[in-house]
Amino acid sequence: MSGGFEPPSPESIAADVARALAEDLGSGDVTAALLPDAGDTAYLLCKEDAVICGRPWFDACHRALDPEVGIDWRIAEGDRVGSGTVLATLQGRARALVSAERTSLNFLQTLSATATVTAAHVEAVRGTGARILDTRKTIPGLRLAQKYAVRVGGGLNHRIGLHDQVMLKENHVRAAGGLAAAIRAARAMHPGLPLIVEVETPAQLVEALDEGCDRILIDDFDLGTRRDAVRIAAGRIPLEVSGGVDLAGLRAIAEDGVDYISIGALTKHVRAIDLSLKLGPPPAP
Repeated sequence: MSGGFEPPSPESIAADVARALAEDLGSGDVTAALLPDAGDTAYLLCKEDAVICGRPWFDACHRALDPEVGIDWRIAEGDRVGSGTVLATLQGRARALVSAERTSLNFLQTLSATATVTAAHVEAVRGTGARILDTRKTIPGLRLAQKYAVRVGGGLNHRIGLHDQVMLKENHVRAAGGLAAAIRAARAMHPGLPLIVEVETPAQLVEALDEGCDRILIDDFDLGTRRDAVRIAAGRIPLEVSGGVDLAGLRAIAEDGVDYISIGALTKHVRAIDLSLKLGPPPAP
């Protein structure tokens, strides 16, 4: 079902869906109540090129309203499809099909958007040593879902939240009294957690290399300084680029020799994929 990509737990997906359906249905779908509660069919159409992601949420939306609904997927999670592709056909009660329509599409269009954009960025650095990372710049309440979509698109996940990695940034360094002091405090308090250190100058880079950490983030370095950073690090500690990254300039950054490029736009600048769910049988090919 998940095409080899491990989605969030069923409980997490169910919670996402319950929250979204409650938001949409309220006390009940007053328009769907006008329809006869009879069996019907529907088909799911993708109206632009996309990497499809979000099947577990789509299914959960429909099964929450009609546990007996039949959903016949024609594509796998993570498949790249063209405009005009019928993704799935459904058989169930008409009222439930139309009531679940918008919520199920909202999940699928949003997660497919993140997977599609991620795939484009991954393709742009193909053949280099760089890997594409997401960030915490996610839609509130959908972090696990969007980070799953990044994986479906071929990217890697940065930290999930503030609890699973130590990441020292400008404000932490200032409050701790300096970079070395911040690194030592982090190692002492959280010896088992990965430690990422953001540096703003070549001098800080050398300091981070000397103190040691798991990854160094060079934020908003210009071209020359970024290349100097790769030369200075010399592969001792992986380097991550963040800030000011767009698709047009991505390949050049990767070819400089950095190990990771983190991009907030994968999850925060999403443009929904154009999908529709229509009652009736799909059109003939």
